[in-house]
Amino acid sequence: MTSPQRQRRSPKAPPVAQPAKEGERRNPERMFVVGGDGELRADLDLVTLITARADPPPSATPEQTALLRLCTAPLSVAELSAYLNLPFSVVTVVLTDMLADELVQAHKPLVRQSVADRSLLEAVMHGLQKL
Repeated sequence: MTSPQRQRRSPKAPPVAQPAKEGERRNPERMFVVGGDGELRADLDLVTLITARADPPPSATPEQTALLRLCTAPLSVAELSAYLNLPFSVVTVVLTDMLADELVQAHKPLVRQSVADRSLLEAVMHGLQKL
């Protein structure tokens, strides 16, 4: 008795792409269209701290409402971008509109001096020696 032979499958033709119906797209690109007129852009960077100044108004967009709720304590723009899962550029556009409407306040982070003042260090040293 002979063993059964495996039959090779013939390669299938790739499926024919169906034409998209009018108004329907396949695999649409993810686009963000959020407010802003494009002319004014606030000077915001990743470490700028944002604090809410008001409660969300009824006319606020969902992004603005979420930002105002997050910013009860100061948060950086990078943190807001991460929490909302939005690109940095989108968050800056929304924040620019909110700054213009005075819903939020932007604070530059404090920059510490890299070298301490010598007279201050000497005063601390003399104070410790007197103890």
